[in-house]
Amino acid sequence: MRFELNFSVVTVLEIIQRSAEFLGSKGIDSPRLQSELLLAHALRVPRLKLYLDFERTLTPAELATVRQLVKRRSKREPLQHILGSASFCGLEIQVNAQVLIPRPETELLAECAWQFLNSLPATTSAPLTALDFGTGSGCLAIALAAHCPRAQISASDISPAALAVARQNAASHQLAARIRFFEGDGFRALPPEERFDLIVSNPPYIPSAEIATLAPEVREYDPRIALDGGPDGLDFYRLLAGHAAAGLRPGGKIMLEFGDGQAEAIRRIFIPQQWIIEAIASDNTGRPRILVACPEAAGGMA
Repeated sequence: MRFELNFSVVTVLEIIQRSAEFLGSKGIDSPRLQSELLLAHALRVPRLKLYLDFERTLTPAELATVRQLVKRRSKREPLQHILGSASFCGLEIQVNAQVLIPRPETELLAECAWQFLNSLPATTSAPLTALDFGTGSGCLAIALAAHCPRAQISASDISPAALAVARQNAASHQLAARIRFFEGDGFRALPPEERFDLIVSNPPYIPSAEIATLAPEVREYDPRIALDGGPDGLDFYRLLAGHAAAGLRPGGKIMLEFGDGQAEAIRRIFIPQQWIIEAIASDNTGRPRILVACPEAAGGMA
């Protein structure tokens, strides 16, 4: 089915209907919603304003813009790349092909993390500190800084291109003064004396061979470095289990997102490395998704 709009007059409602029909024929989920979002972006208006302007006619220039956006989405380019941003914990985060698009599941990780930080007692000797390990777009670091004003956040990534996006996001939310960015591989990116109250991460956890089976929006547009967790998807959990404890202050915790079906394997990685698993939290679909752990020396509940 070709995307043709051969009307002498095209209204907002007509373009939504035709775009939704076209996107649906290409296998795009929620085609009506996506059509509305693309049209609102093209017209630079809030999506809900479209419902007040169904009979408005589009100019030839507006129609050309919408046509191009819909064609891009029909080729499975992520909606967030087309719009230039993704919503995360109520914050608009700029995204592009250099960073992983924030997922709704990661909002649970962010919420668990800032609730823990906010529960810690205030001290005059040192500020609260957290590390976002593998920050990507910076969404986790920015959410923590926004929701825990007492905390100083460090954020590391091996990708300079990703860090450029993260820095831009921090600046756009007026949080650049409270987030320090470090470029490098793993903990080697950080000053050796750094200690944190919390280490949080959404590391790559897709097994290498499974990347080819992911949706086109993911396998063709998300950076592979942000997806590939090694042969079994667990390489970064081994790294964190072996090295993260040395970077925590007394009473500190680690909180990690992981993939479907990985909970027990991650338990088997962390427990022999003298970690206490405090919780395995489930996402909104009921799937185990978040690991909360502390080093054995810090005590806690098994």
